[in-house]
Amino acid sequence: MARYFGHKRPQNTKQTLRRMLTYLGRHKAMLAVVSVLVIISAIANIGGTYLFKPLINTYIIPGDIPGLARAILLMACLYLAGALSCLFYNRLMIKVSQTIVGEIRRDLFCHTQKLPLSFFDVHTHGDLMSRFTNDVDTISEALNSSFTMLIQSFVTVIGTIVMLLVLDIRLSLIVLFFMLLMFLFIKWNGKRSRRYFDEQQKYLGSVNGFVEEMMAGQKVEKVFNHEAADFAEFSRRNEALRTSSTKALSHSAMNIPVIVSLSYFNYAVSACVGGLFALAGLTDLGTLASYLVFVRQSAMPMNQFTQQINFLLAALSGAERIFEVMDQKPEVDEGDITLCPVRIQEDGAMVLSEEYTSHYAWRVPDGASFRLVPLAGDVRFHDVVFAYETGKNILDGISLFARPGEKIAFVGSTGAGKTTIVNLINRFYEINEGTITYDGLDIRRIKKDDLRRSLSMVIQDTHLFTGTISDNIRYGRLDATDEDVRRAARVANADSFIRRLPDGYDTMLDNDGGNLSQGQRQLLAIARAAISRPPVLILDEATSSIDTRTEKLIEKGMDALMEGRTTFVIAHRLSTVRNAQAILVLEHGTVIERGSHEDLLKLKQRYYQLYTGQFELS
Repeated sequence: MARYFGHKRPQNTKQTLRRMLTYLGRHKAMLAVVSVLVIISAIANIGGTYLFKPLINTYIIPGDIPGLARAILLMACLYLAGALSCLFYNRLMIKVSQTIVGEIRRDLFCHTQKLPLSFFDVHTHGDLMSRFTNDVDTISEALNSSFTMLIQSFVTVIGTIVMLLVLDIRLSLIVLFFMLLMFLFIKWNGKRSRRYFDEQQKYLGSVNGFVEEMMAGQKVEKVFNHEAADFAEFSRRNEALRTSSTKALSHSAMNIPVIVSLSYFNYAVSACVGGLFALAGLTDLGTLASYLVFVRQSAMPMNQFTQQINFLLAALSGAERIFEVMDQKPEVDEGDITLCPVRIQEDGAMVLSEEYTSHYAWRVPDGASFRLVPLAGDVRFHDVVFAYETGKNILDGISLFARPGEKIAFVGSTGAGKTTIVNLINRFYEINEGTITYDGLDIRRIKKDDLRRSLSMVIQDTHLFTGTISDNIRYGRLDATDEDVRRAARVANADSFIRRLPDGYDTMLDNDGGNLSQGQRQLLAIARAAISRPPVLILDEATSSIDTRTEKLIEKGMDALMEGRTTFVIAHRLSTVRNAQAILVLEHGTVIERGSHEDLLKLKQRYYQLYTGQFELS
C-alpha cells in the first residue's frame, strides 16, 4: 500500500536528530536490549538459511537420517530463537516508543502553557493542534516500526550480501547488479513520488480548509443561495486533489511491483546460471540451494530499509515542528511579590493566614524580612505606551486611575484600546513604555500567577469546557464545594435555568456548551467568576450576549459580586455602565473624558453624543 507523508523533509536534520536522541537517551538501556534482540532475530534468519548448505551436502545426499534430524532440530531452535526475539523486541519497543511519545507530548503541552498570548495571536488553533496530533503520531509510528525495522533491514542486507559472497562470489555479481538496479529505481521513483505527495498535501489542505469553512457557514450559504457556486468551487479543488493524489499514489505504488519483478528476474537468472555451474561441477547442490534462498530474500530488506529511511525523515520533520514550538520563549516572570490571605486583628494589624478570610495583602520582600501591603484594588496607568506591532501604538501615553472599590467603565469605538487596557492589567502583554501600579506596586514586580489570582475576568467570547455544569463553574476555584457552586450560580442568576435542565448541575456540556443558548453560557461564565471570590473583577463585554430581560435579572447578582471590589467594565451597551462611579471615554488610545454618567452628560461632548445616538460606536 502506498504511504503518504504529511510533511516536507526537515530543514535541519542533524539538529532535530540530536534533540530526538536526548529523548531516546533516557531509555538507552531498554533500546540497547531491543537492538540486541533485533540483531539476534536477523542473524537467526540468516543463519537458518545458510544451514540449507550442510543440510543437503552433509546429511541428505549421503542419507544420514540421524544427522539430518539433528540438523533440522538445530534449524528449528535457530528459527525459534529468532521468533521469540521478534516477539519480545516488538513488545519492548512499543512500550519504550509510547513512553517517549508521552514525554514529548507532555513537554510540548507544558511549554505551550507557558507561552505568552502574543504567540497564540499569530498561530492558528489548527496549526497548533496538528503539532499535538499529526506530528506526534508521525513520531510514534516511526518509533514503533522504523527503529527496529532499520536495524533489522540493515543487518539482513549486510548479512545477506556477506553470505552470498561466502557461498559463491561469481554468482554474487549477478545479485549485486540487480541490487544496484533496485537502488537506482527506488531513488528515482522516490524523488518523483515526493514531489507529487507535496502537491497532494497542498491540495488536501485546500480542500479541508474549504470544507471546514463551508460547514461552519451553512446558515450564511443557504441564506444567500450560494450552494451551486460553492459546489463548483469544491469540485475544482477536489479535482486538483484527485489528479495530484493519482500521480502520487501511482508512483508510490510502483515500488513493490518493480522491486518484486526485478527480484524474480534476479532469482531466475541466478537459478539458471547456478544450475549450469552445478552441472559443470563449479558448485555443489547444497551451496546452490542455500544461495538461491538468499537471493529470494535479498530484495525485501533493501526495499524496507529505503522505505524506513523515508518514514524516519517524515518523523524528524514532525519532530522539528514540535521543537519549533518548544523553542519559543516562555513568559518572563521576574516578580518577587506574592498575594497572601491575611487576618485583620483587633488593632488593625494584618497577619498572614492559611485560610480564606476575604482579606488579601501583597507580601513585599524588604531585605531579609517582608512587609504587607493591603490588596485594595488601586490600579493606575502612568504614561503607558503599548503596541501589538512595532510602530502601531494602541495606547499612546495613556494615564488613568481606578480607586479601590470603584466600578470603572470603559467606552469608546472599536480599536480605542478598551480591551487592551484590561489585558495589560493581567500582564497578558508587556507595555513598551510607562508603568502600571497595583496598590502602589509596579505590576512587573508581582508574580504573574499571584497577579492573575487577584483578578477574575468574564470575557465576551465565553469558553466552556467538556464536563458538567458544576465542573465548569468550579473551574474558577477547584476546591469549591457543591454549595459554593450553587451559591455562585444564584449570584449570577443561573441557578433557575440550571435546575430546569434534565440533569441539573450534572448536565454534561460539550462542543463549548453548544447545547446551551449564548446567554446561558454567559451566565455560567459569570458564575465561574463569582466562585473565584476575586478581589478585582474585569467584565469585558460580559453582557453582550444576554438579552435585556436577562441583563436586568443579573444586575442584583452582579452588584453583590462587585460589592467592595474594584471592577472594570467594558461595554458597548451604555445602559450597563450608568451606575459606574467613573466612566472613561477612550479614543485612539487616549482618555478624552472621565466622570460619572451625569457629569459626562452635562459636558455634552463625546459621551453625550454616544448616549443620545448622535455618534455611534463602531
